[in-house]
Amino acid sequence: MKPTDMIPPPLAQRLLQRFLREDLAEDVMGDLEEDFHRTLSRKPPWRARLHYWYQVVHYIRPFALRKSSPRPLTHYAMLQSYFTVGWRNLSKNKMYSSIKIGGFALGIAACMLITLFIRDELRYDTHYPEKDRIYRVYQIFNDNGEILKAVWFQAPFARALKEDFPEVEKAGRYLSSELFGAGNNQLRRVDETDNTYEEGFIYMDQELLDILKLPVVYGHPAHLLDKPGTIVITKSKADKYFPNENPVGKQLVMNNDRDNPFTVGGVIADLPATSHLQFNFAMTMQGREFWPGEQNTWSATNYPTYVLLRPGTDPRAFQKKLGLITDKYLLPMLKQLGRVNAEEMARNFKMDVQPVSDIHLYSAGIQDGLSHSDIRFVWLFGAIAGFILLIACINFINLSTAKSANRAKEVGLRKTVGSHRSNIVYQFLTESLLFSLISFALGMVLAWLLIPYFNQLASKSLVFPWTVWQVYPILIGAIFVVGILSGLYPSFYLSSFKPISVLKGNLARGSKSGSMRSTLVIFQFATSIVLIAATVIIYRQMDYILNKDLGFDKDQVVLIQGVNTLDRQRQTFKEELQQLSYVKSATLADFLPVRGTKRNGNGFFLEGKRNVNKDVSGQFWEVDHDYIRTLGMKIVEGRDFSAKMPTDSGAVIINQAMARELGLKEAVGKRIENYRGWEVIGVVEDFHYESMRGKIEPLAMVISPGRNILSVKVNATDMKSALTGIENVWKKFAPHQPVRYTFLDDQYARMYADVQRMGRIFVTFACLAIVVACLGLFALSAFMIEQRGKEISIRLVLGASMKTIFRLLTVNFLKLVLIALVIAVPIAWFAMQKWLEDFAYRIEITWDVFLWAGVLAVSIAVLTISYQSIRAALARPVDKLRAE
Repeated sequence: MKPTDMIPPPLAQRLLQRFLREDLAEDVMGDLEEDFHRTLSRKPPWRARLHYWYQVVHYIRPFALRKSSPRPLTHYAMLQSYFTVGWRNLSKNKMYSSIKIGGFALGIAACMLITLFIRDELRYDTHYPEKDRIYRVYQIFNDNGEILKAVWFQAPFARALKEDFPEVEKAGRYLSSELFGAGNNQLRRVDETDNTYEEGFIYMDQELLDILKLPVVYGHPAHLLDKPGTIVITKSKADKYFPNENPVGKQLVMNNDRDNPFTVGGVIADLPATSHLQFNFAMTMQGREFWPGEQNTWSATNYPTYVLLRPGTDPRAFQKKLGLITDKYLLPMLKQLGRVNAEEMARNFKMDVQPVSDIHLYSAGIQDGLSHSDIRFVWLFGAIAGFILLIACINFINLSTAKSANRAKEVGLRKTVGSHRSNIVYQFLTESLLFSLISFALGMVLAWLLIPYFNQLASKSLVFPWTVWQVYPILIGAIFVVGILSGLYPSFYLSSFKPISVLKGNLARGSKSGSMRSTLVIFQFATSIVLIAATVIIYRQMDYILNKDLGFDKDQVVLIQGVNTLDRQRQTFKEELQQLSYVKSATLADFLPVRGTKRNGNGFFLEGKRNVNKDVSGQFWEVDHDYIRTLGMKIVEGRDFSAKMPTDSGAVIINQAMARELGLKEAVGKRIENYRGWEVIGVVEDFHYESMRGKIEPLAMVISPGRNILSVKVNATDMKSALTGIENVWKKFAPHQPVRYTFLDDQYARMYADVQRMGRIFVTFACLAIVVACLGLFALSAFMIEQRGKEISIRLVLGASMKTIFRLLTVNFLKLVLIALVIAVPIAWFAMQKWLEDFAYRIEITWDVFLWAGVLAVSIAVLTISYQSIRAALARPVDKLRAE
């Protein structure tokens, strides 16, 4: 018979002690134990144990149950005592308390800021009164296995949706292409002479305003844009141009076009920052055609289109019916154009709808020309917030257990004088709540102070929600949840000390939890190394983007905006600038290899092959004779445009991608066509004119000088003098309009503002993770040195050097960091490889990234441990061995 079979079931005994009245407990347990042994002498052990359990359950009756009498005054006094003791301990150990509270507060502040960021991201486009019925239509095209998604549709598409689908209550469009005059313009009142540069112009249907139901300040909501030549402006622009007056009916002149002024049809409230659609001026499309027949053609796609579905409409069922548009309008149009693959194109084309509230976060892969975020980044930031809070809790746990030796005798004495373990658990949980309360208060202040920096970091306009009452119940709940969760392990761990052991100075019990603390430190450093590696890779990719050979020269090119207001004097202005000694060349062209300039997509064929071959999709740019020379592009075949050759009016220069797609090995002399025929006179080396996230697409350039932008290549080390000279020439031509210019390299860098922003965010979080990881390592080193204090003292007495003691105490910690490195490397490599897949042109992840991340982590770990290790090596052995 086993020894365990000779005793009653321990669980049953503990249960009996828990519920039985104190005056009955000793007698009843003695009687049941005697009965257990009598049964055991006659029956097998399992029968005796079963009988014991039966007797225990038999005693669960009202007369035997322990009575719990409420003692509010005693409970209040105990709670007050818990807080008093907690505050005394906090004040007594100022350094450790500061580290615990500071680390906790830092993590809470970061978590709050990220929570505000996520809250802002999730609020996008939730302000529309009928948001649940508003959808954006987008197209999906399978081009030989490559899935292309875009939002641009034909001009009559919205009308067809409303006429052919009873589910559609309203359908509206907008147009934001700079090609047709949207984007940026010079503006003034009709009774003034000075122009002002303004951004945020779009064309819009009255019906789209009806769908969105934007708040109207002045004007009738149903008649804001229903007349030709009208414009809607936002409240801030109304205050700028028509202060303290109702602007409805007043006129604005755009780009000095006095013959076609715009009449203000209404004023709407400024759009909130949480709107995917941002504009300041909405020009009507009523009565406007950008070329003859444009509003009725199905062969040009320029308009994002929105629908308001009728109540009760199933959007999935509606989406399945959209194929009717293809069969009724698109397929006949393709056949009319003579496309040999019309049937195949129709089969590979479909349409879908997207809720308006999903546009900001769920538009990855959809070409729409808008700035929006990605739900993956929201989840990433949410995970980072969780990790930071978890690391802060880990530090709290480590620091609490690290100072266990200082509280062990207190626990032993409490138990000796009669304290129950539950009282000690409540004591430590109360202290944890006290720390949580102070940390949250400090964290809120830190978050409030850091919001301006975070706004700059994340390109946001967040404000701390002091006036939102719902925040405070959430904060109070968070204080309790975080305080209790972070205090559970230390409270149960510290309250488990045996009085006889701790009063003798024996804390061997604590070493049993070393593996958990080591695991927590490994987790912290693995997180830090992942963030360090990610930061290095992001900055290397950004450096690669900004310094890669782009195929054109972006440096020292000044972009003068608004030259369209000079009208017929544009060419003269250009020629006068070229007379300046520090101007190498200049070009009038609105199509530039940076975002925010004109784009014009066309289909191209070899001449005479329109009814035989598939079209090649590419850009069709209008430039002047000096374009290629000014931007430093390289002609690899043929020649550049020449003003001395009148025949160049029918000539085209294509890039290498266009030549490849058209199958032209020797392109010069061949003829290609889009809406007319062109003779190829040259091939320019491929250059990046869009983001490096995509490959270089086909492009064709023809002679037709631009109207809005004059690009000036400056050859001067003194840029200030060059700009002064340009301004002086400008004043001769436009004395009532200040010159406005930007730099091509700055415009190019802005294309990757999101990458730069991510880099800054990762740097910030990597530094934060390193700081909190160091706090955790500091905690573990303090704990282990306290555990090994006598061992270190004996080694010192026996002649060990400080170097030996230092090595003894640091080797184990360095092992933890190396384990963290091994864990972090594959995680960081996989995550960043996925991120780099968004770029068609990207760096390779090399081993030195992880080497430097590991070296940095090890160096920081050694510096963190050094304080405790050197302090232990310099301590007097007699202080630890005095009691021996």
